[in-house]
Amino acid sequence: MPRSTFGSRGQPGRPRLTERFELSKPVVARISGYALGGGFELALACDLIIAADHAEFALPEARLGLVPGAGGAFRLARQLPLKTAMGYLLTGRRMTAAAALRLGLVNEVVPLRQLDECVAGWTDDLVRSAPLAVRAIKEAVMRSLDMPLGDAFSTPFEWEQRRRRSEDAVEGPQAFAERRAPRWQGR
Repeated sequence: MPRSTFGSRGQPGRPRLTERFELSKPVVARISGYALGGGFELALACDLIIAADHAEFALPEARLGLVPGAGGAFRLARQLPLKTAMGYLLTGRRMTAAAALRLGLVNEVVPLRQLDECVAGWTDDLVRSAPLAVRAIKEAVMRSLDMPLGDAFSTPFEWEQRRRRSEDAVEGPQAFAERRAPRWQGR
């Protein structure tokens, strides 16, 4: 397959995070300062983004005669309304953390002194969730984005099949009924 402008095909370190489309575990980005170009592309490839209030985001490639080659153009246009994404992509304008939150690109914005605690809160919540359910949800969401809704309902997602047959599928409702914390096995 010939090398493309997009991605790292034929380069050392492939596949990089921005090209791991089948990654089943959730990935959390912690942003403090500038997430420009490749840094923003890495953040866009994550499932959750937590940012300090002073953070700034941009894909300035157009100002440099380049394109966001790690998928930034593709992801930004999928994660924002098209006209909004095109405005940022075609001009290389910077976006504040507050604007990114307002646009739905980040999950939470906090003062820098609270950033680590906030990220820990999100990761603690992830760890408390059933690991197979988290993987099943991520796979179903990511694979169904371009599907008609009826097709999404009838698609046999691999991680959902695993979750349905797991001990955790019994443990969660049982722990709820017994008013105790679940003990996830991940199998």
